Amino acid sequence: MHRRHLLIGGASLFALSGCASAGALAAGTSGAAPTADEARIARAVLPTTAPRAELLQAWTGPYEGVPPWDKVTAAKLREAILEGIELRRAEINAIADNPEPATFANTLVAMQMAGEPQSRAMAIFGVMTSNIGSAEYQNLAREVSPILSAASDETTFNTRLFARIKSVADNAAAMGLTAEQTRLAERSRDSFIRNGAALDAAGKAELGRINTALSNAFTSFGQKVVEDEKTWTHIPNEAGVAGLPASNKAAAAAAAQAHGLSGWAINNTRSSVDPFLSFADDRALREQVWKKFVNRGDNGDANDTNATIAQIVDLRQQRAKLLGFANHAEWRMQDTMAKTPAAAMELMERVWAPAKARVAEEVADMKAIAGHDIEPWDYLYYAEKVRKAKYDLDQNEMKPYLELNNVKRGAFYMAERLYGFTFHKVTDGSVPVFHPDVEVFEVKNKADGSHVGLFYSDDFARSGKRSGAWATTYRSYSTYDGVKNVLASNNNNFIKAASGPLLISLDDAETLFHEFGHALHSLSSQVRYPALAGTPRDYVEYPSQVHEHWVLSRPIIDGFLKHVETGQPMPQALVEKIEAAATFNQGYTTVSYLSSALVDMDLHTQATPPTDIDAFERDSLKRLGMPKEIVMRHRLPQFNHLFTSDAYSAGYYSYLWSEVMDADTWAYFEESGDVFNPDIGARYKAIILAEGNTTDRAEAYRRFRGRNPDVTALLKVRGFPVS
Repeated sequence: MHRRHLLIGGASLFALSGCASAGALAAGTSGAAPTADEARIARAVLPTTAPRAELLQAWTGPYEGVPPWDKVTAAKLREAILEGIELRRAEINAIADNPEPATFANTLVAMQMAGEPQSRAMAIFGVMTSNIGSAEYQNLAREVSPILSAASDETTFNTRLFARIKSVADNAAAMGLTAEQTRLAERSRDSFIRNGAALDAAGKAELGRINTALSNAFTSFGQKVVEDEKTWTHIPNEAGVAGLPASNKAAAAAAAQAHGLSGWAINNTRSSVDPFLSFADDRALREQVWKKFVNRGDNGDANDTNATIAQIVDLRQQRAKLLGFANHAEWRMQDTMAKTPAAAMELMERVWAPAKARVAEEVADMKAIAGHDIEPWDYLYYAEKVRKAKYDLDQNEMKPYLELNNVKRGAFYMAERLYGFTFHKVTDGSVPVFHPDVEVFEVKNKADGSHVGLFYSDDFARSGKRSGAWATTYRSYSTYDGVKNVLASNNNNFIKAASGPLLISLDDAETLFHEFGHALHSLSSQVRYPALAGTPRDYVEYPSQVHEHWVLSRPIIDGFLKHVETGQPMPQALVEKIEAAATFNQGYTTVSYLSSALVDMDLHTQATPPTDIDAFERDSLKRLGMPKEIVMRHRLPQFNHLFTSDAYSAGYYSYLWSEVMDADTWAYFEESGDVFNPDIGARYKAIILAEGNTTDRAEAYRRFRGRNPDVTALLKVRGFPVS
């Protein structure tokens, strides 16, 4: 998901996070260098039992081995997951029970190796449940999710294992570990503690109960939302689609045909709903489509999620108290840049008032055209009218220049210019895919033609696929046991055209570049240990968000944003109109996002978790003074970020936090006079992308930029006054 259109005001982000002031510009290391013996020593600790299940086997084929999507069934995957758990259990026990004194190699490196077969199965499991989502995979998820949760807890609660990890971390200096090894050991120790390793037996048993219940609830929530997104609004008469651009009408006709209907259908997903709300003239139908969309998970039926949410927030509060924290947000934010809910709230509150003020201005402009009050299902529609009146700009003028394949080629060009990557479509059938729509590209280093990895592109919506856009990796880079190449993927939900080219919106194009930024982050990785590849939640969106800015850079406009019929590049007059309107509708975009982030934090800092979720949402928005003309981008009953895992819970603010670095980085490129400045691009790749989490990310930004990020850049990008 992309969050470019935000606003931040106030002091330095890193000042808010409590980070130190600017330091040295180069990362340091100390102690002994990693040795080639690490992997040999670690592997000697682990059992040599070979996996039996087909989907646990080492991946074979070209490109250092690829997932065997052509062999996957739900039954085989179930077999693989259950056996994989047993194999990993044996490996963990071997590490924990090793009679030799704990060392970095026989404990931390061995932990990196443990569960390799299971990890292969879980990469497949994630795709089949998120991208395919058929009934058999939903059933499998319900069955194995609590088993996986219990197995994870078993590892965390292993007293002997934790003692060995703690021993290495506590004695890192005496052992002569490098800075990177020390960071891995200390982060591992701290993560075990945060997740209950230091609890007594009774505490561990209680935490295990909570975690298993949460796992079941997460699965239930996600599947209920997916079921509500399988619905649609049928429009039998052409008058109902009056005002829709031809490309959107064609997509709606294709959707109706897919449902066995005549006429048109608006699927209950954002990629279908937003264009309808922006262009459809029939106000009553806009209201109908809007209500169906915003009430996903909130209809009092079998797919209603309110009780599930109440269960989740209650379990989270129980867990937080058990682990010694006041609330879930305090626990969840320990390993973030913001560190505390107060720091995140301070940032969000500085944005909220000016964003609401901008909404009032936008609504006044729309009422002048509409002649009536603006309801939420009117906002996007009349915003387009205002955009046309103020800037002589119609979104439909842009779409002929935004053909999906051309936009993707533009993204590849960006990667080549900035980072020296080239993308070559694999067309010989040597790489299996999980759906015929998926395209695969080999990624190479332009300088020497060396192989980097594969990029899987799954662009289209389908029944059962979860909504939104996201990136995943099936295999991450590491070198501790030989160089591993990267298998990265992007997943979008564009509505497939029945025939001919697929034209997307500028917002869709930015989403594509955003998710591609995540893939570039993975493809650029140069970490030794895979456990240090991931970055804090409120940093991980920064490298993806900044890549959105290149969509309308002149080289990409001239080379790739060409009219689908004439082949001519987007004219400068249109580009200038787009640039003039760049800050248009920022009140709506900021308030719809930020209300979701604020309610998320409000929910997860409550001393007593609410039981009536709808009432809590209404009351929270009332306290915020939410404009009546706008609804949260993600209402709680369908907020997958929060309730399908812990990943973004008390963390939806992270897009905003990352935005400061994003805008400041773009300003750095612009001020150089070349937005593809090769020196800045090379340093960005080496420091921001390649290092993963091997060093503190605030310190890394200072090495890249020479200082903390300057929020003034963001204020200018958003068109807000710079104070």
